[in-house]
Amino acid sequence: MTLRVFLQVLASLAMPLATAWGGMALWYQLPMMAAGKSASIALWCILASALLIALWRLRPWIAICGYLSLFALLQVWWNSLEPSNHRVWTDDLMGMTHGRAEGSQVTLHNVRNFDWRSDEDYYPRWETRRYDLDQLTSVDLATSYWGMPAIAHVLVSFGFDDGQFVVFTVEIRKERGESYSEIGGFFKQFELSIVAADERDALRVRTNVRNEDVYLYRVNMSEEAMRALFLSYIQQTNQLQQEPRFYNTITANCTTIVFDMMRQIIRGLPLDYRLLLTGYLPGYVQDVGGLEQNLKLEELRQQGRITERARRAGNNMDFSRVIRDGVPGW
Repeated sequence: MTLRVFLQVLASLAMPLATAWGGMALWYQLPMMAAGKSASIALWCILASALLIALWRLRPWIAICGYLSLFALLQVWWNSLEPSNHRVWTDDLMGMTHGRAEGSQVTLHNVRNFDWRSDEDYYPRWETRRYDLDQLTSVDLATSYWGMPAIAHVLVSFGFDDGQFVVFTVEIRKERGESYSEIGGFFKQFELSIVAADERDALRVRTNVRNEDVYLYRVNMSEEAMRALFLSYIQQTNQLQQEPRFYNTITANCTTIVFDMMRQIIRGLPLDYRLLLTGYLPGYVQDVGGLEQNLKLEELRQQGRITERARRAGNNMDFSRVIRDGVPGW
């Protein structure tokens, strides 16, 4: 195969893929109605197709240089898109958690404590809460399922000797009228948010309002590691307040953010497919020694299913104790 033919074949494979990516980027980010977006994407595809045809009918370098110039213009526009903390957010993501640590004393601002009756009917509360890291005694991993067993939302809950629990959940920061899209998460459709919440909010809304299936796992961590993870969450929330960031379905989601923090605390944590297929994350945590080792994963899963207990507990002030009844480690 000559060099010319090799370049033509390589470009013939790369150009349609790049064109498809560009079309998706235009669809999710152009500030237009659907008709305007469709017309822009059609023009983009026509120009790209013309250059693909020219690749085989003219000198290849002319078509390749033309396409690279066209794609470079798209990249200039794409890189000009910046995340923002100033949009019309949904009520449950309006507050931005941030905190301050002074010795062992931690103050968290904008801790969400909504009273949920439905996704549209709720009493909003954003609170300032204080915690003593010397009383930090537990870390729990919660996985919430709504469909496929391979996909779950991951939350991390910290427990204290005084009976307080606070959940950190990594969320897409939706604007009013937006809904979640896995594909949109690849194309800068959402900002990233880390919300601290009361368990009667963050866990109960999933079991009792959204009819999700939630499992709780006690995580084996040293006091030093628990403290470091809690402080890492505060650092991340403060950073997001100063420098907003886009959510990404793969690289910046509810699991990868936590994993990145844990790798700074526990060196040598391996990469694994279960970091992407988050429904299987408890198996990964058990394999690295983070869950009870005397029970099989299926036993931990069965005993850690809190869905029915949460539904029975309702808005009970003792919600956190009730849902842990029977969870291994508790």
